Amino acid sequence: MSQLSVRIRTHGFLNRHFSGESIDYRQIIALFIPLLIDQAFIVGLNLVNTAMISSSGMAAVSAVNMIDSLNIFLINVFVAVSTGGTVVVAQYKGSGNDLMVSKAASGTISSVSLLALAISLFMILLYNPILSVLFGSASADVLANGKVYLLGSCMSFVGIAIVEAVCGALRGIGKTRASLALSLIMNLSYVLLNVVFINVLDMGVLGMTIAVNVSRYAGAVCALIYLVRVDDDLRVQLRDMLYFNLAMLKKILFIGLPFAAEQMFFNGGKILTQIFIVSLGTNALATNAICSSLANVFQIPANALALTIVTVVGQCMGRRNVEDARKFTKSFIWLSSFSFIVMGLILMPLFKPMVGLFHPPAEIVDDIFIVILINTLAQIPLWSIAFITPSALRAAGDSKFTSLTSMLSMWLCRVVLGYILGIVFNLGIVGVWLAMDIEWGVRGIVFLWRFRGNKWVQHRLID
Repeated sequence: MSQLSVRIRTHGFLNRHFSGESIDYRQIIALFIPLLIDQAFIVGLNLVNTAMISSSGMAAVSAVNMIDSLNIFLINVFVAVSTGGTVVVAQYKGSGNDLMVSKAASGTISSVSLLALAISLFMILLYNPILSVLFGSASADVLANGKVYLLGSCMSFVGIAIVEAVCGALRGIGKTRASLALSLIMNLSYVLLNVVFINVLDMGVLGMTIAVNVSRYAGAVCALIYLVRVDDDLRVQLRDMLYFNLAMLKKILFIGLPFAAEQMFFNGGKILTQIFIVSLGTNALATNAICSSLANVFQIPANALALTIVTVVGQCMGRRNVEDARKFTKSFIWLSSFSFIVMGLILMPLFKPMVGLFHPPAEIVDDIFIVILINTLAQIPLWSIAFITPSALRAAGDSKFTSLTSMLSMWLCRVVLGYILGIVFNLGIVGVWLAMDIEWGVRGIVFLWRFRGNKWVQHRLID
């Protein structure tokens, strides 16, 4: 009887907080679980990759982390446009217009691929002056490794763009299992190839660049084959991806361009912060790299929820069901915050074995612990309002406000405060991360204020 009572209470709780007219908790769980697994694999494999490259020395770790900051800045531009496609696809799916769902998916893939190609060519042509301007004060061995990794990463952009665009379209219609499978193909092949090129052949950063290209283009081929030959819902043909539907492109870019601008300014601020860290020395760069990898582990469930809510709120708004959109957003915020409590209780006792994966110098271990402890406590009240809320607003079409808020908070809070705390007050890497946590709180308060109003639900993205 006690087990039955627990089941009834659980069912009642899930129905009350995660079910509505637009979608119920079973569908949300079906969306969330594949995204959770996907995020766990992505973060876990990145953790393993960073740990593997650490066998080539702290200069290699610093170079990979340094260039990954630039890579994230560039990749997030076309990932943002993919998100615009996810929102449009989700809203058309919610409205029941299957023909427009197919057109939205095709438009997403063609526009994102072309954008990634343009970014890739630009970076390859100008990589040397860009690298010198951004990271010229880094040590010679870090800079040499950085050049190799930057060129190799840029060559892979079109591959990951295709995978992201296809996965974005699939998430829009709720097919997160298929997007999970494609992501696993790309990321598992990446880590397996890294084992071969880094650990077996001892090729260091060059081996990592070969692995990233092979894995991303293999993933792109699989994504296109799945979309054209296997999928029965999106009904996309190769010729559809070569045709530019201007009206559809405008809808996608209405969401995607402000988000892309946000990502450029947001990650540009991160790069500027990275320059502060470069001036603190190679050990500070390594501390930042290791802390970033570990922090991503704590954020696995919350990031999966942030992806899930785009589909959930997008489909709610496609039905014009504002009450459901508000209800689910509140529930996701509380669930995300609770996930940080659980992850903190699980992972903090495992700090030593986790940090041991990176073979850090003994003198930076204490700094890593302090940063991770502060960040773990700050994430519980601050991360969800700073990231779950804008995901919901963006899914409703409120992209301009969310992007402007994120850009301003990044530059006025994180960058300026990071310099003051880290450099002026001489708090070093701890000060830089403190500034990031404070910025989460500032932008989160603004997003909650927007969410409590009605302007974010008044956008008409689809006809």
